[in-house]
Amino acid sequence: MAEVRDSFAVLQATYNDGCDTPGNCAYFLDRVAGNLDDLYDSMKASPKGPSHFSDPIKWIARMRTTLHGDLSYTNLKQHKSLLTGTRDKVNTWMQSHPDDYR
Repeated sequence: MAEVRDSFAVLQATYNDGCDTPGNCAYFLDRVAGNLDDLYDSMKASPKGPSHFSDPIKWIARMRTTLHGDLSYTNLKQHKSLLTGTRDKVNTWMQSHPDDYR
């Protein structure tokens, strides 16, 4: 299991990518969803305990519930705003946290 800081760094790398390049959107959305799932798992397994990451865990869990486990391009594209919005909220929380996960 990756450390929270490492999982977060991988998620931050999605800021250099997007749906602007033809044919890249499916890869990008799948990547954001997978990176958020990995970060969720890292937070849940962190020695600091899940309560330390209660807000990000809640946001990612809500996203996962909305996706219903359907990682098809059609579903991810439909929920693009949710995916990128969740990523952005988590990013803001992580960078403004006293532990500074950058």
